[in-house]
Amino acid sequence: MNIVYLLLGSNMDDRTGMLRLAREAIQSRIGEITRESSIYETEPWGFQSGDLFLNQVIRIKTDYLPAELMGEILKIEEDLGRRRRQFKGYMPRTIDIDILFYNDEIIQDEHLVIPHPRMQERMFALIPLMEIDHMMTHPASHKTIGQLVSECPDQLKVNCYLGK
Repeated sequence: MNIVYLLLGSNMDDRTGMLRLAREAIQSRIGEITRESSIYETEPWGFQSGDLFLNQVIRIKTDYLPAELMGEILKIEEDLGRRRRQFKGYMPRTIDIDILFYNDEIIQDEHLVIPHPRMQERMFALIPLMEIDHMMTHPASHKTIGQLVSECPDQLKVNCYLGK
């Protein structure tokens, strides 16, 4: 059984509803959700938008291998209305599901990089992750999530929206 941390995000339509639908799809199609952070409202990272994001980190148990997991995540995103564009860059989205950690593995291939390569630059990922497990250690940097939060250069606001 693999332990995986996923970051969920939405800034379109019914944001809380989208996070709920994503959790339900993950639970029924990928694996058991064993922990959930609070839901945080966050400013968009990497682009301008008047629509704030809701973000949440969940921990799951799954039998999927990393590439299979990514395939299922992409199907769930598409089922929930996510339409990927051909151009590079960030944009509003109904749902976004990122793999932050897969066990303590480091994976780098042309289609998948785990741990998430920009996680340590984003408070919207680190704050909910810290809520679940602040002593967890990043397998590449060997720093705890608490240390990554204290070193993160991101100054965007991350506010608790719906606590646990």
